[in-house]
Amino acid sequence: MSDLAAQWCEDFLTWMQVERGRSANTISAYRRDLHRYMLWLEQQRESMSTIGAPGVERYVSHRQKSGEAPASSARALAAVRMMHAYLVSESLRSDDPTLRVDGVKVAAGVPKPLSESEVEALLSAVVGDDAVSARDRAVLEMLYATGARISELCGLNIDDLDRDNRVVRLFGKGSKERLVPYGSVAAVRLDEYLQQRFLLEPEYWRDHRDRDAVFLTNTGKRLNRQKAWHIVRDAGIASGITETLSPHTLRHSCATHMLEHGADLRIVQEMLGHATISTTQIYTKVSTEMLWQVYTDAHPRARNAKRSQR
Repeated sequence: MSDLAAQWCEDFLTWMQVERGRSANTISAYRRDLHRYMLWLEQQRESMSTIGAPGVERYVSHRQKSGEAPASSARALAAVRMMHAYLVSESLRSDDPTLRVDGVKVAAGVPKPLSESEVEALLSAVVGDDAVSARDRAVLEMLYATGARISELCGLNIDDLDRDNRVVRLFGKGSKERLVPYGSVAAVRLDEYLQQRFLLEPEYWRDHRDRDAVFLTNTGKRLNRQKAWHIVRDAGIASGITETLSPHTLRHSCATHMLEHGADLRIVQEMLGHATISTTQIYTKVSTEMLWQVYTDAHPRARNAKRSQR
């Protein structure tokens, strides 16, 4: 791997973090994709400073033929595009070979939310009076109440909570800040947990940044994404939900249920921290699909009717 290319890559990642405010997770993903790109360049006897559009197209084709998901190939190409745009902006290259490369088509995924009864079962699945059980109930309730991304929830600090007004400050993609309300049930679960949080605090904080974290592990560290995923999965198993669950399922469910109950699309966009309203509009399609399912199942004149005839 070229030392020069590796240095360019690190300079680019620093620029992304400092100048563009990209999160640590985004930087890590870009680093992995660019590392694979540089390894491929070396194997192909190509150079980041001279590769042309045909070469970049071969790289994208190589990624697609490896069997990875289209979304992963699209993300890899996005990282390469950003890298080459940076090289041009810094006068390290005079041209950008990715400008003539077509994007990777990714099918628009429709999220699969839980029904309201399934959410009720999930949120009631954790039993026990210990601090960990109290934490798990609070995590589940806050994910559903706020529609937060799991990285946002794990990143919560005590100062981000306004418990008097039931508002939480979330830091989304690009470190963009937003204030999101949460309901009375989530407030109760959060208070129950915070009253026992001290039981999870270690005698000595190895990382003093964890001292401010809202959600702690049973070893006194800040709750991470993997542990939060297990909390949701285990609650799903306990509640008898057979679908594969993730923390994002509760985000989908929050958005869908709010729209089904008449929430304004732009309010939901603001609450979820979507950059564009088109992302939020995915949930209107989910609601319409569910409406038609209920209608065709329940209306005497619509049963067994083909959707295409409506």
